[in-house]
Parts: sequence; C-alpha cells; structure tokens
Amino acid sequence: MKQDHPYDPAPLLLFARKYSRRRLPHPPPAQRSAFMSTRLATGGRLLNTAEPLTFTFNGKQMRGYRGDTLASALLANDQMLMGRSFKYHRPRGVVAAGPEEPNALVNLGREGRFEPNQRVTTTALFDGLEATSQNHWPSLEFDVGAINAKLGRFLPAGFYYKMFIYPRSFWKHVYEPVIRHSAGLGRAPKARDEDTYEHFYAFCDVLIIGGGVAGLEAARTAGRSGARVLLLEQTDHFGGRAPVDGGLVDDKAVDNFVEETLEELGKMDNVQMRLRTMGAGVYDHGYVLGYEQLTDHAPEKPGPRHRLWRIRAGHVITATGAIERPLSFAGNDIPGVMLAGAVRDYLVNWGVSIGDRTVLVTNNDNAYLTAISLKHAGLDVPAILDTRVLARDSELVAQARALGIRILMGHAVSSVKGTKRVTGVAICSQAGEGAVLEEIACDAVAMSGGWSPVVHLWSHCGGKLRWDTRLACFSPDVDNPPKGADGMGFVTTAGAASGMFPLDDVLHDAHAAADGVLTSLGFKTPRAFSAPHAARREEAPMAPVWMMPQGASAKLREKMWLDYQNDVKVSDVRLAAQEGFVSVEHAKRYTTLGMATDQGKLSNINGIATLAGALDADIPTVGTTTFRPPYHPISMGAIGGAARGDTFQPLRRTPLHDWHDANGAIWEPVGQWRRPYAYKRGLESTHDAVMREVKNVRDKLGLLDASTLGKIIVKGPDAGRFLDMMYTNMMSTLKPGKCRYGLMCSENGFLIDDGVVARIDDDTWLCHTTTGGADSIHAHMEEWLQTEWWDWNVYVANVTEQYAQIAVVGPNARQALQRLGGMDVSKDALAFMEWADGTLGGFKCRVYRISFSGELSYEIAVDASHGQALWDALMAVGTDLGAMPYGTEALHILRAEKGFIMIGDETDGTVIPQDLGLNWAISKKKDDYLGKRAQARSHMTDPDRWKLVGLETTDGSTLPDGAYAVGEGTNENGQRNTVGRVTSSYHSPTLGKGIAMGLVHNGPDRMGEVLTFPGVDGREYQARIVDPVFYDRDGEKQNV
Repeated sequence: MKQDHPYDPAPLLLFARKYSRRRLPHPPPAQRSAFMSTRLATGGRLLNTAEPLTFTFNGKQMRGYRGDTLASALLANDQMLMGRSFKYHRPRGVVAAGPEEPNALVNLGREGRFEPNQRVTTTALFDGLEATSQNHWPSLEFDVGAINAKLGRFLPAGFYYKMFIYPRSFWKHVYEPVIRHSAGLGRAPKARDEDTYEHFYAFCDVLIIGGGVAGLEAARTAGRSGARVLLLEQTDHFGGRAPVDGGLVDDKAVDNFVEETLEELGKMDNVQMRLRTMGAGVYDHGYVLGYEQLTDHAPEKPGPRHRLWRIRAGHVITATGAIERPLSFAGNDIPGVMLAGAVRDYLVNWGVSIGDRTVLVTNNDNAYLTAISLKHAGLDVPAILDTRVLARDSELVAQARALGIRILMGHAVSSVKGTKRVTGVAICSQAGEGAVLEEIACDAVAMSGGWSPVVHLWSHCGGKLRWDTRLACFSPDVDNPPKGADGMGFVTTAGAASGMFPLDDVLHDAHAAADGVLTSLGFKTPRAFSAPHAARREEAPMAPVWMMPQGASAKLREKMWLDYQNDVKVSDVRLAAQEGFVSVEHAKRYTTLGMATDQGKLSNINGIATLAGALDADIPTVGTTTFRPPYHPISMGAIGGAARGDTFQPLRRTPLHDWHDANGAIWEPVGQWRRPYAYKRGLESTHDAVMREVKNVRDKLGLLDASTLGKIIVKGPDAGRFLDMMYTNMMSTLKPGKCRYGLMCSENGFLIDDGVVARIDDDTWLCHTTTGGADSIHAHMEEWLQTEWWDWNVYVANVTEQYAQIAVVGPNARQALQRLGGMDVSKDALAFMEWADGTLGGFKCRVYRISFSGELSYEIAVDASHGQALWDALMAVGTDLGAMPYGTEALHILRAEKGFIMIGDETDGTVIPQDLGLNWAISKKKDDYLGKRAQARSHMTDPDRWKLVGLETTDGSTLPDGAYAVGEGTNENGQRNTVGRVTSSYHSPTLGKGIAMGLVHNGPDRMGEVLTFPGVDGREYQARIVDPVFYDRDGEKQNV
C-alpha cells in the first residue's frame, strides 16, 4: 500500500548503520558479474537471518532466509533473469514486489504439488523449494523463441486476426497445432493434487480488506464500538508500506504505531485478524470471497493448503492501498528496470540491493524516498531524472540534493541499454523527441509514474470511478458506491484506496470511513477516541507522463512496453486506434492489453492514456476496462474445497438402498442418486428381469422406491400466485386435498420439468419434480423469488430427503394397503388425483392417489427413518398378492405404454409443451406464466415443428433409441434430410412388440404413414406413425 510520509532522519540514520555495503557471503566471487544484485550485510526487517534456507531455481541451488519471498531470494543470488515474455520471448526480470508483478512467473514444485504461473513476489520462501522458469526452449539463457523479437514488425497487435485466415487448409494442420503448442506460459500439472483444501463461512458487521495503516486504523475504530470485525491482510505482515517509507504518527515512528495498534486489536475479542488472506472478490449483498494461504510457506505442516472464506459482511471497507505505475520508455522491460517503490521494498524489507548504481526516473516526489534510502545504504545513485521542472525544490528534492545526488529536471530516459540486464541509460529531454544528451552506466533503473488506488474490489460490484486530474489516476466516486438491495452503499474505501496518499490523510480517512460505517450499522464509537495525527511533508505536484519522451519517435515507441507479460507496446495501442478499435474494451481484445495473469494492474492506466492520446480524447472519456474477481489468481483447489473425488458429487442413497443392494438391484445413476434399474433373479438376464417386472405390475402388484422424486414445499400468502407463474397451468385454484399434474418451462418457453402438485392447505403446496430436477428446480424457484419477485411473501424448501416414498402399483395395490389396516383407501374415500394423511400398518403417512403407470397406484410418503420398515411391511402383506419390486427401466416401459412423457427423453431443451400435445396442461385462464411470451414467438408457433407421435415397427422389432427418420433429398453437406427422431423406444411385454415415441415433422397429421429409420447397425427400420398412447387409452385401469 502506498503512502507518502514526512521524512524523519532518525530511521534513515539507523538504516545507514544497519545496511552497510558489506555483502553476505553468497554467491561466490566466481559467479559475480560486473553488475549484480546482492544481499546487504545484515538482511532486511522481515528476515530471520538465523534461519537460512536452501532452494533451487532451474536446478541450481541457492540460499535465502526465513522471511524472504522467492523474488527477494533470487535477486539476492543475482538471478536477475527470471522468465520470458509470452509473444516475443524477451528476457524478463522482476519489476514489482507484490501481486501486481507481471513478469516473474515460475513453475513450483513437482508431481502432485506442481503449480505453474506462480508469482515469485507473492511466493514465500521455504526450505527445499523447487522453482523452474517457463516459456522458453531449450533454456532460460538461450531461448529459440527469442527469434520472434526479430520478427516483431511482422507480428504487430492483432496479427492473428489477419494471418490465420488463409489458406484455409492451413488452419487444421499448421496454424492450430502451432498455436496450441505455443499457448500459455507454464505447463499444466498432470499428477493428482496431493494437497487438501477447505471452505470457511464467516459473518461480521465490518469486513476490512487490507492490513496497512489504513486498515489497522479502521479496524481499531470499528473494534472499539463493539462491532464484529474481520481484518484480512494478503501478505504475512501488517503495516503495508508505512514501515518501509517511514514517518511519524503521534510523534512516534510509524513502526511503533503499527505494533501498538496490533497489540490493542489483539486484546479485542470482537476483532479477528488473518494474515496471508486476500480479499478476492466482492459480490452482491455484502458477500465476499477471501483466499487464505495456510501452508504455502510451510508445506511440511499438516492440514489444508488453502482456505476459501465465504463471508457475509454488514459493510465492507477496502483499505487496499495503491499500486505504483511504470513509465513508458524504450527498454523499460529489460531486467533491472523496476518500480521505485519495489526497489525500496527489496532494500528495506529483505536487504537486497538491485545494483550498485541505480538511476531513478520519476514524475513525482515519492520516488525520491528510494534514492534517499539507496544513498543511506551506501549505494550509488548517479542521477535522478525528473520529468518536472520545479520552480523550487520540495522537501524530498532538497534532501536528495543534500546527499550529493545529481538531479536532472525536465529530463527523461531515451532508452535503456542492455539485453538480459541493465548496463546503462541514454538520457534525453522529456519535451523532445529522444535525442540522446548523455549516457550513464548503471545496473538498475528505478521508475515511478505515480500511484493508482487499488479500486478493483470497489468496482467488482458496480462501484463507479472518477478521474482525479491532480493525481492522474482513477479513484472511487464516493457518490456512486456499490449498492445493496436497500439502495444503500455497502462498500467504503479507506486511505490510499480512496486516493488519499499523505500519511496524515490516510489515517484520518480510515478513521472517518470506519466511523461512518459504524453509524450506518447502528454502532457508536467512544467519543474519547479520534484519528491519530501524522506529521505532514510539503510535496511538489506530480506531472502526468504517459510516454517518455513526450515526442518519442516511432522507433522508440516500438520499444516502449505497456503490458510486459503479453508484449503489448505503445505502438500496438496506437495501431489499434488507427484501425478503428476506439472502444477501450475492443482495443484491449485486439492488443491483449491487460489480459495476462496480472489483469493489467500495471499496464491498464498507461494503456488507457495511450489510447486517449491516439484518439485525441480525454482519459475519463475513454474509460476503464471491467474489473472482475478474483483480484489475484486463486487456486482451483481452493474453489473446489473438499469437493473432490467421492465428495465432488456425493452419492445419494434412498432409505431403502441397502435392501435394494441385497436383493439383486442393478444400479442406474439418476442425477446424484443411484436407483435400481432392475432386480435380477438367479441367472436371468437384465432384459428378462425387466420384462418380468413389467408383466407383474400389470397383472399383480409392484413396489417402486420413488423416494428420489423431488419434493418442494411452497408456502406463504403469495404461494398460489407464485406457482401460477412457475407452472403453465393454474395451481392457485387447486383445492386442499387435490393433486394436479403441472408443466414447468424456462423463460425461453422450453419445457424443463413436470410433476404432480398437491395442495396441502390454504397457503401450502407440495410440488413433485423429476429426480434429476429437484435441486435445479428449487434453485430455479429461488432465483425468481430473489431477483424478480423479491417482495412476494413466499418461502420454498427442498424436503426431498426428508421422506421415503413408495409407489404401490397394480391391480392388487388397494388390497395390499387394506391388509395393512388403518386409513380408508377406497375409490370413494381417496379418488384418483387426491391425497390424504392417515396411518397404514401403524405408520403415519401421506397417501397420494396418482399413477405414472396407468395402473391402480398409490404413492405413500413416510418419514425417511420409517421407509425401510414400511417397505418390509408391504412386502410381507403382499407376498401372496404377487408383490415384487420393480426398477426404473420397468417404470419407463410402463409410462411409455401409456404415452406419458419423460423429461430428458421427450425433451432436450428445445421442446415446448405444444410439441408434445400437452396443450390441455396450459391454462387459458391466466395472463402469464414463465415462458408464455416466448412460446408466442413465430418460431414456436410454426406449424412445421416436430410433434410427438407413437411409432410401431412394421415387423414388431424395437427401434434404436435416438434414431433419426430420413426424408427425401440431402442437405448442403450431402447428408440425408431428417424429418423426425426417436425419443423413447422399448420392447413392450404387455403388447408383445416394440413401441416407441418420437418427434416427427407434422407428426399428428401423418397418422399411418411409414417412416424409414437407419440404424447404426446398417439396417433400415420401417415404422408406422400411430397414437402415442399404446395401452388403456381411456384410462380405465388407473381410475378404479
């Protein structure tokens, strides 16, 4: 997090004693080059030099210390070259020190712990760490892919949109294989992930994201009110940039302020603080995802590696700081060119010198802190190139001059010298075209183009931005925050994230933000406490610089890099504008600017400014691209959590599962359930078992485990109104004790589910759904209630697993229930499509008189814990009645004989009720239902649609399921035209022949016509179009 701090000489005097030019004894002298990065004598403030660690990079063993990041450890070992860029394979070194790093991505680990594209700047060093660089061949030092840089003029932005079109035949055999081989940076892991992951759920009044001084002050203010506070910090330490930049808070060093605040927060039971936990994304209604890295820094520790926090917060405060912007000059991608703040971070936090001679180039005062820190560490700063021309020196400029640093006002970098590391800079006038005035030998360049507030989390859920002309950055528009369902803002920024950079402003803004949030939540802060005060420092205004020098030639612009990872240059963005891509979103996609793994954290503002310059437009007019979560990549394992292997899709079993398994059940997956397909006896085949079960149901008595069918309670004063919108027919007029078959469509008009609805009382209905649709239909109902009809007084609950439900089917069904004793199940007492509560055989139950087989049928629902006992009782009383279990395949044949549709067979996401002859289930008495308007579209009312019919082969054989009926002629691809397809096909033991249902062009108008169905076996089947009801057309058998 960026902050500007008053200069306090005391910390720097201490710093000068602590960080002398003596080096730690590695690497050996033989490995040193003329210019090198290395470790200063006593390490940095975050290091534990008493605990040395060893690690390898590309197989080479190196040393670091506990507290190092992989980036700081590599730099300490003079490993300046860390990777290659995506497109041109240019040498890439580290440019930043945090999650904004675009360059230094590596492969970590091996086998089951292998991970590609890991940022060295956010990877904590541990003993035994193995890292390899990526996107090169055969080696990092010598990469054949670097030839692309020589072909750069032929590979400009958008070249792939033009190059891969012709010749057409090249796509499959040349272009696509090459592109696929080149795609990506790291290689995808192949071994099974050895680590585990978990999800946590948390609730708090105030969630504070960011543990810098702004976040700490906001947390302390909120904690003093008694509110539940959760503070998340992405790194392994609190304080942000403040301890690096120095400053005084209430006349004490800022380090002391951080320590005292942490001590106070630690004593508050209502405050929870989490390190190594990133605020990944902000979503509707105060829902936030946090990403905690539990053992990345200590893989030997037991337990989960990552934790995904699912947080519901009353209000969110984002104290996420700011990111320093690079400057666009020729060669700004050469290893050794870094952000000034990052140079300062490596120096102070980890005791790492990027080089002995560092040239600093800036347009603002803050970067001078880096020059001053380097000078006090005994390192040389040959020059500061400041693009501004100041009338008088500001405080930091004067301090730099006093240290003997040469300051060149109005000057800029014309180009950086070197290839795999910096060897010098060519200096020019910022107002000119790049004519070289002087060359300076150096081994590092520290650049600063100003600071941009981290507005990502603010913007994730609709927060608007405004352009701050003074600071040349986008900052949150406090008048347009992300809003909740009540129309009020639920995200507030604090500190540098608000565009407040001086330390005193940061602390006051954080205190005021927390105080305002607490007031809105109904909490009160003690009056005795106020915001701490920090000494202020006089600072000269920054001067926006989007290209260096201002009038750079085309040759220089072709070497100015905006997006380091994707190799997007200033010239690429200008080309996009020239070719008509004037929208920032279009320019982004044409050039791939901001589309790398860093999502444009360093490149977007400079890219937007470059596009604005090319269009001669204002930056706010061009606008920003979309900020999307997560803020920083998170692992797929964390997203999945424990949902892997057997728990990825938990196997659901009915209360009768063990009985089925012990009695010969052949299992069939239906949704997440396992249902008996059939029950084999002895040596009989599965087909014979199915035939036996169907005939037994028609002739005697069958029992079906129907527990998996969805059961959703819909309750409330507006429940009837709600169900009238959900179903095509009228449910509000259904009387208590009655049942009605209903169809449910999507808003696009297509049939998605069906089932029997029972009205329980005046404001309660129970909706049966298909087995596979229970969860999705419940979610479908909730979606409409929460997003469209949120003011309707309706509640829905999925109670599918609360009940065991058994279908008792066949001519002997009533007799079996009468033998159990209890309630009256006669036709007069319980007519078809009615239900009643009562007892059977001592079991409290609800009995539905419904049928999916066309036979006399009852479905009995009992508490899940009583399901097995009821099943056993039914089998016992039905022994001499021919009681026999039957499975899903027999169920399908029974329903097909009756012409009943099955969701997923007769429907495929393109079928509407009218296609299936179900017009009778569409109410004409109500104005609307989901899908009604869609079904009125011309395509839906087209008389030429395929309609449901029955199909019988002319020779009694069974049609292949899914077979297509062919018509006359061929299509443009030489394939035979189709006029229909088989949706369900079975051999009916009741009828002694094959029967099928299908969708046929104008089917109901073509009764008796014979169609041809080619089979995959090479045979052609002839089938006659018939009525889809094959058995008991008048329904006499089920209504007895």
